[in-house]
Amino acid sequence: MSEKICLATEQGLGLIERSGDKWEGKVQLEDENVQCVAIDSDINQLVYCGTFGNGVFRSEDAGASWHPCKALPNQRVTSLAFLGTQDANGPAIIYAGTEPSAIYRSVDGGRAWDALPTLVGLASADEWSFPPRPYTHHVRYMLPDPCFRGRLHAAIEAGALLRSEDGGETWRDRVPGGPMDTHTLAAHKNAPGRLYSAAGDGYFESTDDGDTWRLLDDGLDHRYCWSIAVSFDDPDTAVLTAARMATAAHSKVFAHSFVYRRSAGEPWRKAVKGIDGSFGRRIGVVARSEVEPAVFYFSSEGEVYRSGNSCLEWQKLTIEYAGSSRIGHAFDIAIVES
Repeated sequence: MSEKICLATEQGLGLIERSGDKWEGKVQLEDENVQCVAIDSDINQLVYCGTFGNGVFRSEDAGASWHPCKALPNQRVTSLAFLGTQDANGPAIIYAGTEPSAIYRSVDGGRAWDALPTLVGLASADEWSFPPRPYTHHVRYMLPDPCFRGRLHAAIEAGALLRSEDGGETWRDRVPGGPMDTHTLAAHKNAPGRLYSAAGDGYFESTDDGDTWRLLDDGLDHRYCWSIAVSFDDPDTAVLTAARMATAAHSKVFAHSFVYRRSAGEPWRKAVKGIDGSFGRRIGVVARSEVEPAVFYFSSEGEVYRSGNSCLEWQKLTIEYAGSSRIGHAFDIAIVES
């Protein structure tokens, strides 16, 4: 079974897939500022992406064609997630997080949206702020818990990591000692209660589903963390992107970022063998394969790399694009089985 790489960029949604011994690419939703992409794991051809200004788009054929979902009250979509219903046989629910921080829910594939109870009523909300636009903040990431049905985590950039036990009807506020600026959150079906947070204030883990947290930075020379992916079959093997500070992560002029990996009992170690340099490279995104245990993907500055040995080394993909369009720097990444 092959896989298709979906990349959210300011120039549109990049789709890259293997064709024989070649990799072919195309850009869909060209000129849309795509911020996030999500796959319905139960209906693998069903893909959604969120744009900053034009809401949510839906594809029923793994990204080959797209159409807009019903307009949200707020069209600046910054995160998407799927969550199964309390009924194990019920349809997946899609959630859209926005700027300013709000979460909307659709039970019919984006044909209608319901606003969930306001997040800004939480006690910590007065302290939330997104530094580049300090007058606002947004839902940077949402994670359905793979081990506890109905449990949903939401990361506010910046200021809080929230948890809901009832699909977003109520929320528990941030806890003392937890990450304040989670950019990406991961969990693993073989490690109930374990959470992995790549945050602007460091790399954190929890073993009790976010009740308490530990800062785990042994070997991590760069502590502004952005994207985290955990091996398909091993919850102790993870890959992380990091920079020294936000400027080095996001400014093209000062860009200087790295990829790290860690396995059980080991400190973090740089995992850049095969990647073309770190200077001038804004912080990238990583994803694991859902069908090949040791395979990971990394994208930054319009380039895509693949590792077949849990990130010990990388191979840059030579991509043949249809037409003149090319992908830009990626904000998000998702892998579709095809």
